Amino acid sequence: MVDIHKSWAKVLQSELESPSFKELIAFVKQRKQEGATIYPPGKEIFKAFDAVPFQQVKVVILGQDPYHGEGEAHGLCFSVKKGKRIPPSLRNIYKELNADLGCAIPDHGELTAWADQGVFLLNSILTVEHKSPASHKGKGWEVFTDKVIQTISEERENVVFILWGAYAKSKKGLIDDQKHLVLEAPHPAAEVYAGGKAGFFGSKPFSKANAFLAEPVDWRIV
Repeated sequence: MVDIHKSWAKVLQSELESPSFKELIAFVKQRKQEGATIYPPGKEIFKAFDAVPFQQVKVVILGQDPYHGEGEAHGLCFSVKKGKRIPPSLRNIYKELNADLGCAIPDHGELTAWADQGVFLLNSILTVEHKSPASHKGKGWEVFTDKVIQTISEERENVVFILWGAYAKSKKGLIDDQKHLVLEAPHPAAEVYAGGKAGFFGSKPFSKANAFLAEPVDWRIV
C-alpha cells in the first residue's frame, strides 16, 4: 500500500489494490533503481492528498504533470517551493487573481495556503523525470487520477472543478455538472504566447468559485 492519507485510502481502496496501479508503482520504483531522477521526491508524490483529506475538498484545480526542474515540484499542481523561480503559468494565475479579487501578487510560488483551505491541487500525472516533461505519461497515473476525479464527483456535493486548457477540459466527462460547478478557461500558459489575449485573463475563476461555495476560499498568498 502506498503512503496516502487514510481518507483517500478508504475511498480509493479498490483502485489502490488494482493490478494496474501496482504495475504503475513498480514502474516508478524501477526507473528510480535504474538511476532516473524522479520528481517530486517520494514522500511528496501524494502531497495533494495528504494536504486535503477527501471530505475537505472544496475546489479541484487540475494540472497535467509536475515541473521537471530540480527542487521545483512538491506534489501540488502549479506550485513550486519557496525560493524557486515562479513559473510563467503561475505568474499568469497570480495576475488573474489580482485582477479578479485584488489580491497582492506574491513573491513566491508555493500554494500550500490554498491546499490548507480545501483546494485540491491535482496533477493528472504525479511523477516526472528530470528535464523530461511528460516522461511518465501513459504509464498509469491518468487511470488513477481519473478515478480520483470521478470519485470526488460521485461521492461529494457542491465542489468547484477548475479546468484550464484542453487537457484539463478533456476530463469534464468525469464530472457531474448537475451537482458541481465546472469552470473552464484556456490554460494560463497560453497567455505567454497570445500576448495576454488567449482568454484566461478575465475568466474570473476565483470570484466565481467563491460565489458558488458555502464557505469561500481566502485566495490570498501571504
